[in-house]
This record gives sequence, C-alpha cells and structure tokens, in this order.
Amino acid sequence: MFDAITATAREPHWYVEGAVPDTIDGRFAVLATITALVLVRFDQLGDAGTAASVAVTERFIEVMESEHRQLGLGDPTLGKTVRRLVGSLGRRNQLWRLAAVGERDWNEAALESLYKDAVSADALLHSAQWLAAFWTKIQCVDVEGLEAGRLQ
Repeated sequence: MFDAITATAREPHWYVEGAVPDTIDGRFAVLATITALVLVRFDQLGDAGTAASVAVTERFIEVMESEHRQLGLGDPTLGKTVRRLVGSLGRRNQLWRLAAVGERDWNEAALESLYKDAVSADALLHSAQWLAAFWTKIQCVDVEGLEAGRLQ
C-alpha cells in the first residue's frame, strides 16, 4: 500500500503541471496529501479500515524516520522532526476529511495541503482536479484493494 502511495506522489505531473516545488518539502507535501486521502478513505470504511489505517500511519512514520536519518539527523533532533511531520499528516487528514464531506472547498484544501507559497491558478486547478479524481477512484476500492495498492 505505501509503495503505491509513494509511486503516486512521485508522478511528474505534480511537479510539472501542478507546480509543486520539486524539493524535500514539496515532495513531502504530495506524499502527505496522498497518504491523508487514503487514511480518510480507510476511516470511512469503519472497523474494516482501522487496521489498514494504523499500518499505513506506522509505515509513514518508519519512512520519515529512515529518510531523515539518511539526511543526517541524529537522535535528539530526529524524534522532534518526525513528530512534526506526523502532526503535519494529521492536519492534512483533518483537512481532507472535511473536504471529502463538502465542509471545505476542494481547491482551498489542495492549496493548503500542497503549497506553501502562491501558485498559478492553472497549477492549482491541475492539482485540485487530480486529487478530486483520485478521491473518486478510491471511493470505489474496498479495504482489500487499497491494502493491495490499487489506488487507480
């Protein structure tokens, strides 16, 4: 599952048409956004999605810790950094939970989730439309399919 999320976050359209900065922060924003949408879908599936949601979250934490160790962060700094990144995932999870039920505007959610700075209307439209289409697709996938990495 997490490999499929990572592959989706690495698709070039995010950084070309979507104009997400191709930086560590930009790549994290896309990864956390896709992960959050998958977690929201698991939440919708109730008890059936709970174990999968926990597994994805744990894998996210493992990957963030591993990646930041490779960047040279040591133990005193690493814990704080990973907690901050998990908190960022949690904020995105809440943001997309609200967008999924129509309580937040989808374009505004995409702007908040993916971009730190201003972005062109075309880039935002690309990303928001892609995320909306992705959300529609994963709505049709059951827990087993999601766990198997069938995101599209």
